Amino acid sequence: MSRFDDAFKNKPIFMPYFPLGYPDLETSLDVLEALATHGADLIEVGLSFSDPLADGPIIQKATQKALEGGITVAKALAGITELRRRGVTIPLVLMGYFNPMLAYGLEKFVHDAGEAGVDGFIIPDLPPEESAEFALIAQTLPQITMLAPTTPDERMEMIARGAKGFIYLVSVTGVTGARTGLPEGLAELVERVRKHTSVPVCVGFGIGTPEQAQAVGAVADGVIVGSACVRTIGESATPVETARQFARSFKAALR
Repeated sequence: MSRFDDAFKNKPIFMPYFPLGYPDLETSLDVLEALATHGADLIEVGLSFSDPLADGPIIQKATQKALEGGITVAKALAGITELRRRGVTIPLVLMGYFNPMLAYGLEKFVHDAGEAGVDGFIIPDLPPEESAEFALIAQTLPQITMLAPTTPDERMEMIARGAKGFIYLVSVTGVTGARTGLPEGLAELVERVRKHTSVPVCVGFGIGTPEQAQAVGAVADGVIVGSACVRTIGESATPVETARQFARSFKAALR
C-alpha cells in the first residue's frame, strides 16, 4: 500500500482517468506518462470493454475506439509494464469491468497485473456481495470501494468498513460525464462517508473544470476527472502536450 500512502501525503490529490489504447496504444502511453509527470498523483487507467455500463458517451466512444484498435487485457497489462519501465512511480489503478478479467482467468489476471505494476482495481460491476473470490485472489491488490449518494447508511457501513486504498465516491446518480455544476450536499455526503472509514475519500463523476475540482478538493481527499480528461485530450491535435497542460491546470487548482 506504500504507493497509496505516498500519493495521499499531500491532499487533495488529482486523479485523472484515461484508457489504454486510445486513440492508439503508443499515444495513450505517452499521454499517461505526461499526466503522471505533470501533476497526476494517481491515475485511473482504463481497461476497455464492449459494454461499459457505468460510462457516459465520451468514455464509451474512447474505449470503443481502443477496442477497434486492437487493445486487449494482455496489451493493457504490457502497457502498464512499459509505464513502469519509463519511470512512472505513482499509483496506477486499473479501472475495468469484470467480464474481461474473468475471461482472462482471475488468478492469471491478478498475478500478471501485480507483475506489471498495477496497485489496485476499480470494478464497477462487481458488487461487494460478489467480490469475495476476487478479494481472496487479489489479497494485497485492493479492489477500490465505490459508494453513491443513494447508498443507505447500513450498506455504507458494511462496504466502507473493509475499504483499502481509498473510497471512490460517486458524486451523482447516473453515468460518467462532466456536468455544468456540482451537486448540492456534496460536503455532507463526504462527511457521511467519513463516519464509516478512515481511508481517503475521493470524489468522481461530473467534475469537468479546474474550478470544480478546487471546490470538490475543499471537502474531499481526492478529485477524479474522467470524461473531461478523455474529451480534452482526445479532441486535441497534440494530445501529449494537451495532457501536460491538463494535468498542470488541475494540479494548480488543487494546490
